[in-house]
Amino acid sequence: MLTVGVLVSGSGTNLQAILDRAADGTLEARIGIVLSNRPTARALERAAAAGVPTQTIDHKRFANREDFDRAVVEALRAASVELVALAGFDRIVTPVLLDAFPQRVVNIHPALLPAFKGLHAQRQAVDYGVRIAGATVHFVDEHTDHGPIILQGAVAVDPEDDADTLTSRILQVEHRLYPEAIRLIAQNRVEIVGRGVRILGATPPLPEPLVRRW
Repeated sequence: MLTVGVLVSGSGTNLQAILDRAADGTLEARIGIVLSNRPTARALERAAAAGVPTQTIDHKRFANREDFDRAVVEALRAASVELVALAGFDRIVTPVLLDAFPQRVVNIHPALLPAFKGLHAQRQAVDYGVRIAGATVHFVDEHTDHGPIILQGAVAVDPEDDADTLTSRILQVEHRLYPEAIRLIAQNRVEIVGRGVRILGATPPLPEPLVRRW
């Protein structure tokens, strides 16, 4: 069974979705460790409540990002991690981590990439006036929010939406999308082909139907 290490920094709602799927057996993977750069992260409490080992590595103790990532890699390898999932991890990862787990680091972003990369994607979407927003699970590479896309889920944007209301609806999609992407990887059904990703077997449905709300 695939062993996943989850890197977190905040409240951990996506982590909770992953833990729930692991607990009911539908993730088809086990969570080997939850690691945070912030000792007060609520996500660590969620992991401990689920009986998952946790570890804190404070990034402030390190002179640079590369040294921090070396410590993270050491902890992940000690837990026999095979896939690294970033779930609200607020650090930019370096080639130290990416080279240690080639094409085995994934992330979820609250936008339909390649649109609205970087921070505050939901506010970017509202400010731009788009009609459709969503979430993307993708492999991580050396560029921000750039790696091959695994799954995407879409939601309609209401005319009265602000960043908070749109964030809430996108989160519902994220909580279904991320565990599903991990399950597909655990089943060896995800294949990177050039810039894209091929899902072997039946293509999974979007986690939420796209509904016009206006």
